[in-house]
Amino acid sequence: MCGRYASTRPKQELLEEFEVELDGAADDDLGADYNVAPTKPVYAVLSRVPRTNPDSRAVRQLRVVRWGLVPAWAKEPSIGSKMINARVETVAEKPSFRKAFAERRCLLPADGYYEWAVLKDGGTAKKPKKQPYFIQPEDGGVMAMAGIYEFWRDRGRAEDDPLAWLTTCAVITTTAEDELGAIHDRMPMLIERDRWADWLDPGTPDAREFLVPAASLGLKAYPVSSAVNSVRNNGPELMEPLPEDELESQALF
Repeated sequence: MCGRYASTRPKQELLEEFEVELDGAADDDLGADYNVAPTKPVYAVLSRVPRTNPDSRAVRQLRVVRWGLVPAWAKEPSIGSKMINARVETVAEKPSFRKAFAERRCLLPADGYYEWAVLKDGGTAKKPKKQPYFIQPEDGGVMAMAGIYEFWRDRGRAEDDPLAWLTTCAVITTTAEDELGAIHDRMPMLIERDRWADWLDPGTPDAREFLVPAASLGLKAYPVSSAVNSVRNNGPELMEPLPEDELESQALF
């Protein structure tokens, strides 16, 4: 699964990197977050037809959404904390995700993500010892995680109440191969730059062509401090490689 990631790039850099046409987050600047956790607000890149001009084309925009998808039919939004990931194998069929996958796909910008490897030695069967790793592009470029988003209406609020609508998202995950699979068997599905437009296009007739096994080529992983375990910790030191003198002799199997 993907349960933590880092998103530290300035909003202006994301607007340029993803060739955004409309800054839908003009009133929001999230700032650098080195420990993004479920239910936090995050940036999402998506394409939508403007409500003010329904006959126009879809416009690529940057929005702030909450991580943890809340289906439109949910009675209340707390369900979102359990729906942070959508498996690539079932996202097109699962009732909670299929409509969003067909019509509301997005990209979630990240510097990289964290994953925890179960160590052979230490801990117990019920609570094994784990080592956190940070996984990022080798070239230091932006990581575009595949996501879906959904709108949820709070029926207890008036239509014109700014809090009447909640926009949420989930990260699509796939099988981790090669070296990354030794750390954890799942990873975020990544969308290559030359496929961003087709992935975001709500008019793409069948997005299932994107649902293929991911390759870990171009990614690197290294152990980091266990400080990332706590969501209260948030700083650039969380992404720094663990010094060799602090890295115990440990095995993943």
